[in-house]
Amino acid sequence: MAEVASAKQTVAGAVPPAQAAKSVKDNGKLLEESKQRSMDVIAGTQSLLTIIILALACIVSFSSRLFAVIRFESIIHEFDPWFNYRSTHYMAMNGYYKFLNWFDDRAWYPLGRIVGGTVYPGLMVTSGLIHHVLNSLHFTVHIRDVCVFLAPIFSGFTSIAAFLLTREVWNTRAGLLAACFIAIVPGYISRSVAGSYDNEGIAIFALLFTYFLWLKSVKTGSLFWATSAALAYFYMVSAWGGYVFIINLVPLHVFALLLMGRFSHRIFIAYTTFYLLGLIMSMQVPFVGFQPIRTSEHMAAAGVFVLLHAYAALRYLQSHLTGKQFRVLFLASIVAAAGGVFVGVVGLTYLGYVAPWSGRFYSLYDTGYAKIHIPIIASVSEHQPTTWTSFFFDLHVLVCLFPAGIWFIMKYLTDERVFVVLYAISAVYFAGVMVRLMLTLTPVVCILAAIAVSHSLDNYMRPVFSTKEENNSSKSTKKESEASKGAESPGGDHTPQPAKGEGARTGSKAEKRGKKDKGKDKGEKGEGKILYDRAKKQVKPSSSAPLSSAHDPALGPGELVGSSNVGSIVILLLMMFLVLFAVHCTWVTSNAYSSPSVVLATTGYDGSRNILDDFREAYFWLRQNTPDDARVMSWWDYGYQIAGMANRTTLVDNNTWNNSHIALVGKAMSSTEDKAYVIMRSLSVDYVLVIFGGMIGYSGDDINKFLWMVRIAEGEHPQDIKESNYFTPQGEFRVDAAGSPTLLNCLMYKMAYYRFGEVQTGIGSPSGYDRTRNVEIGNKNIKLTHLEEAYTSEHWLVRIYRVKDPENRPETNKPLRAIKHKRKYYPRKTSGKKRGIIRNKTPVTKGKRSKGASGKRGTKAK
Repeated sequence: MAEVASAKQTVAGAVPPAQAAKSVKDNGKLLEESKQRSMDVIAGTQSLLTIIILALACIVSFSSRLFAVIRFESIIHEFDPWFNYRSTHYMAMNGYYKFLNWFDDRAWYPLGRIVGGTVYPGLMVTSGLIHHVLNSLHFTVHIRDVCVFLAPIFSGFTSIAAFLLTREVWNTRAGLLAACFIAIVPGYISRSVAGSYDNEGIAIFALLFTYFLWLKSVKTGSLFWATSAALAYFYMVSAWGGYVFIINLVPLHVFALLLMGRFSHRIFIAYTTFYLLGLIMSMQVPFVGFQPIRTSEHMAAAGVFVLLHAYAALRYLQSHLTGKQFRVLFLASIVAAAGGVFVGVVGLTYLGYVAPWSGRFYSLYDTGYAKIHIPIIASVSEHQPTTWTSFFFDLHVLVCLFPAGIWFIMKYLTDERVFVVLYAISAVYFAGVMVRLMLTLTPVVCILAAIAVSHSLDNYMRPVFSTKEENNSSKSTKKESEASKGAESPGGDHTPQPAKGEGARTGSKAEKRGKKDKGKDKGEKGEGKILYDRAKKQVKPSSSAPLSSAHDPALGPGELVGSSNVGSIVILLLMMFLVLFAVHCTWVTSNAYSSPSVVLATTGYDGSRNILDDFREAYFWLRQNTPDDARVMSWWDYGYQIAGMANRTTLVDNNTWNNSHIALVGKAMSSTEDKAYVIMRSLSVDYVLVIFGGMIGYSGDDINKFLWMVRIAEGEHPQDIKESNYFTPQGEFRVDAAGSPTLLNCLMYKMAYYRFGEVQTGIGSPSGYDRTRNVEIGNKNIKLTHLEEAYTSEHWLVRIYRVKDPENRPETNKPLRAIKHKRKYYPRKTSGKKRGIIRNKTPVTKGKRSKGASGKRGTKAK
């Protein structure tokens, strides 16, 4: 600036005009070079800050999920992760091909299970590959540690994927906020803490990364990005059954773009490449097989594929036909295509080539369907409808920012943002139907909340440098009007560009009034040429923004213009909400989602921490004190844990593929001991395991799950089990003296409360007082005939019973049956040992001789 000022003074002196013009030109070049260097420094600083913030988000994402390991130990949580760990351990020890052909004879006795063809192997392959690489580099790591820390590691990758997706949709600043949000949001942490070795731990990363690559392919129309999206989709298919959400959302995006008149060759190339490669690769997963071409869940993608080709053909024919001919052809093609697709799908479904919608998908549209027709699905707690408190508990303030993000997306709509809107609407619906699907809603809530916060901070927190000379010069006004049309930012961000005809949204009211008609005319002339996809350049903030004082004549040259008082209040409120959000996320993660289900912790009156390790104690007892081929009957919730920790054969487990087998176990639990003994002997059961929480107040025990056992058993055996028999005449389910006699004498009740009537659980409470149901049990004098107590854990949480062998001559209270002796029967044809019978035999009287006989004898004697 000093050089420019000296140049102006020189020009004002006796310097010739040509020399003065050259000097001003040279000084202008120097000024441009200095500006360019400043812009390069700013761009480099922004890139460095972006990398640092993203790295910190990944570190926070990993470290915030380690509460369980720090407080307890490195252990696998929940139920399903134990099967995943057992399968991963088998694959790491025996290899991938043996894993694919592994027949597990310790599950679903006596049926067994083919593991390789009934699981999504992506989780096991990922852990096995990491374990192999680390050991190849001589980092000796046990496969269990890899499984425990896999979800926290992938949560960092998920933050990066959220950043990339949000930057593609909005800008870098919003992407960084989205990465920070998803790093600590409870809705995602609930399924990705250390030890939660489940499919969702890696599936959310695959989901977001697939979406990012899909939007990249839509924006560029590149075969490379479309192929990359198909590869990411293949990884998603191998990792989680939620891949169906992708293969339905992507066709919905394409169909919506067609309806909005946004068809382009970019979309055609992106979708056809993605669909064909994704279809072929997804069929390579053994568990998926031919489902992509034979199930109704995948028919939408095939229909859009056909529709896209038909639309492209019509667009080609449009250039060779007149308007009237094209309209007739278009209507005929639409009717023929719609009718053909409908008839084809219905016909193939009727003939059995295409499977109809499964019960799990019907339950997404009718929340009461599963309870009536498939009670085993409704019995799972994570399949219940979501409550409003769950939304706030898992998302906190993001729930309030989510609608604002949708508004900003809709206000500046592009092809990519149409996808985000569809994703948000569908995810909100499905998350409201099923608690488990809150996991698919959480990423888009973080993305849209980040866009809302970023856009608000851009409006209220942007510093503006202004001078009196620039404010009073007409050149500055011209530059501002050019900047409002959009210019590329150093960081490559694409802040939304307002449509023509609306005027400069950030301009002053005077400018809007002066240029209203002019902008309107321009908008009308170029209306047909505007493409929303051009919203890629950043709109430089106008110094005449309503909430800034850039044109305040009292400001001196070079003074920093800040936000107004209203802006300061808005920023303060946003910061306060974000701080509360961070505190809430930390508390929820620490107290609600970092407690392994196999280890319970309680707090004493003095604040001391007590560990209840009954589950592992019982499983260790089973492992050490029962034969290796012992068969254990329990409810299906504990099948994976028994097989994983106790290494014993189970009848049913969490796979729930055979409803009839589970119903048979439910029938045994809800029948009397004598009837249950017949079922147990037919299944060769050696031990029975039940969970009882009445001693310590544990609400997740088998008594609280008992009605689901009855309902599932009634579905398969309606003649033997009726749910109404387990309720009182008033329709109550009670375990006290007023309970139903059928309930008080069933096997589950006897095993849970055996000897419990002799125990006093608290001071002042009667013996046999159930702390979970807060009642005194009704049947205290329980005697077992065919079972005997084998083991009860320290806090009575796990109880194990041994099934007795049948006695040689079982005692009976019935009187002896009177035996009637019948006359011995001799058949006509008998053996030669029996004397014959003469038919016309002369009757003989003892002591007398017949006349004929004496005459003959006398004659013979003579």
